[in-house]
Amino acid sequence: MPLRLRKLIGTFALIALVVLYALVATTVATYRLAESPWWVHLIYFAVSGVIWVLPAMWIIRWMERPQGDESN
Repeated sequence: MPLRLRKLIGTFALIALVVLYALVATTVATYRLAESPWWVHLIYFAVSGVIWVLPAMWIIRWMERPQGDESN
């Protein structure tokens, strides 16, 4: 797959990941943490604010792979 096409697909995948992840994280927080103390909110949003980076790193690594390296 050409590098430019892979970057285009990866860009749309990253945008979709961020939007969907934000919706899911906010929905979980709204329904599960409504009556929780402030420190539970702090921990939840700190952890959920970092977890999305893991799939984003995989997408970026896939986008930046050299053109002939299709084995991974």
